[in-house]
Amino acid sequence: MSDNPGQNDQPDPLDSFDEIIDAETTRDPDLAVIEAGSRTLRTQGGPPQADIPGRPEDSELDAALRGVETELATRWGETKLEPSVTRIAALMDVLGEPQRSYPSIHITGTNGKTSTARMIEALLGAFELRTGRYTSPHVQSITERISLDGAPVSAERFVETYQDIKPYVEMVDAQQEYRLSFFEVLTGMAYAAFADAPVDVAVVEVGMGGSWDATNVIDGDVAVVTPIDLDHTDRLGGTPGEIAVEKSGIIKQDATVILAQQPVDAAQVMLKKAVDVNATVAREGLEFGVVAREVAVGGQLVTLRGLGGEYTEVYLPLHGAHQAHNAAVALAAVEAFFGVGAQRPEPLDVDTVRRAFASVASPGRMEVVRRSPTVVLDAAHNPAGARVAAEAVGEAFQFSRLIGVVGASGDKNVRGLLEAFEPVFAEVVVTQNSSHRAMDADELAAVAVEVFGEDRVQVEPRLPDALEAAITLAEEEGEFAGGGVLVTGSVITVGEARLLLRRG
Repeated sequence: MSDNPGQNDQPDPLDSFDEIIDAETTRDPDLAVIEAGSRTLRTQGGPPQADIPGRPEDSELDAALRGVETELATRWGETKLEPSVTRIAALMDVLGEPQRSYPSIHITGTNGKTSTARMIEALLGAFELRTGRYTSPHVQSITERISLDGAPVSAERFVETYQDIKPYVEMVDAQQEYRLSFFEVLTGMAYAAFADAPVDVAVVEVGMGGSWDATNVIDGDVAVVTPIDLDHTDRLGGTPGEIAVEKSGIIKQDATVILAQQPVDAAQVMLKKAVDVNATVAREGLEFGVVAREVAVGGQLVTLRGLGGEYTEVYLPLHGAHQAHNAAVALAAVEAFFGVGAQRPEPLDVDTVRRAFASVASPGRMEVVRRSPTVVLDAAHNPAGARVAAEAVGEAFQFSRLIGVVGASGDKNVRGLLEAFEPVFAEVVVTQNSSHRAMDADELAAVAVEVFGEDRVQVEPRLPDALEAAITLAEEEGEFAGGGVLVTGSVITVGEARLLLRRG
């Protein structure tokens, strides 16, 4: 088996054949074998390859992209905020309100937004709609944030879009107390690019919160709320209910709200806001949800109940129960967009739905980037995300020994994150990424020692050294022992590790 990253990183379809058969203990033995073989063959291709662009090969284009990145970096970063949509509204005004030229699906929540956005995009595309998707942060390339027809815009188009709106950005800068932020400029670029394409529908993920998020100059026909938990508590509030007040700001007059399972106080806030603006609500677990799921090679096989009925035998090439719930939310959002359950009683075409979900990739979310030993990347960066990642890695991979590589941001609840992973990590290698927000490796190690004990913690400040150390630890049991590595703690850590491992 090759150690080269990017090669042989698809699951062997025979690995889980016996396991699937054993699970069918209540079925006719011959039928169990046939069905297990069918599922194995159907999914043997493994998950689709994620669409992550690299640096442009053309030196002039690469220089132009770096120039845009440098100019954007002079603006307020994504963690420095002035809670207002005044500046972005002014930019939209001078651009001619591009965000009004297409319908949109707006997504907020704490975890699962990007994966849900990608699923919604895949479903809409499968029904032959031209899509624009705006998500953040990026894993490797800034161009990932703006997608057309399911793929990141090219570096050339990204640069052209920036140059097109730059004079208007500077005009707004001169009129406002504060310059437009990094995120506000990117949001303006996305909305302008979608109008220029033009797209049939935009799928837009908030950056943070909802009411005063820069994306909230759209009036989403469908508002999606993924699970709310504690994150950015210094800006959004200290309880799910308080955080929900800000996030409910994306729910607009007469919209449809697709509500994932929520803490009670968060759900109450969302439902009250829906009543106030005469919005229609569909709730996971009541109007839609996950009926059944089982582990399959490279992902899972799910049955989803949508607003128009059940969709059976849906293969989802992503790991974890949380991704099945994200799929249910995405399906309900697209059904609502098409009027299923309201204007039309019949469900969406099930074969088209199956084809769409089978095509979904979500970079950095339980993503396998190497085999022998297996290295998995997951961008969990808060305790809630870490809990579902810990559960998912145990269910999907069943490693005999799992080594963690953790690099986190200093403004996160790193203790809570580490405590969530403590039951599943045999040892942890703490490190730091290249971001100025990265928590110092020694500081992170001090917290890790309190959680794991000194014998289970290793410190490697440089990420390449941390990856090498973790792979060495995973290999200690021998080639066939089933050790693995999970790289996590930050989207930036995952993106940099992805780049290192795929380059070899």
